[in-house]
Formats: sequence, C-alpha cells, structure tokens
Amino acid sequence: MSRARDRTRPAASATVFAALGDATRLGLVQRLSGGEPLSIAQLTEGTRVTRQAVTKHLAVLADAGLVRGTRAGREVRWQLEPARLAEMRAYLDQISRRWDVALARLRAAVER
Repeated sequence: MSRARDRTRPAASATVFAALGDATRLGLVQRLSGGEPLSIAQLTEGTRVTRQAVTKHLAVLADAGLVRGTRAGREVRWQLEPARLAEMRAYLDQISRRWDVALARLRAAVER
C-alpha cells in the first residue's frame, strides 16, 4: 500500500480528526493558518492557555502530522502542514461522494 493511501486509512485519519476535535487545538490550527510560523509565546498571546498547555497541544497536532516545529535559536517556531489538511479534506470529499451515490440509489429505489 502506498504511503499516501496509508495515511488516509480510517485509523490514520482518526488521529487527525481526534486532534482537531479539541477546541484549543482547533484554535491553534486556526492561528497557524495565517501562514507565518509562530512561537509558543505568540500562540499564547491574548489567551488564557498556558505555554505548557500549548506545548502539549502542539505535540498532539505534530503527532497527527498537522503542524511542525522548527528550532530558531532558543525557541521553536510552529507552522501548519497544509498538505496533511488537504489529505483529510480529500478523504472527507471521498466519503461525501460515496454518501451522495448511496442517497441517489436510495432515492431512485423509493421513487420506483
């Protein structure tokens, strides 16, 4: 099985959706979606979330392949991995298409 296909298996995808299922992590993804890498200090600015908590949440997102950190001197700058989000969007689109087909078959059967 190819690596790209392996990453969109239900078990692999569940990790991503579980990571995104937390409001704090979803907020971090939203903040990182601006495109520029941000430090922990920047990610906690204006929030009630501690730096330690943000660090733990970023580890979960990184394990799911949604973000990556790059060391810049004494700090780590975090950025979104848009390719992983695109994979998940394609996966959801595939599920949606299957549902559309199934619903169309059901509708045709009911109308007969």
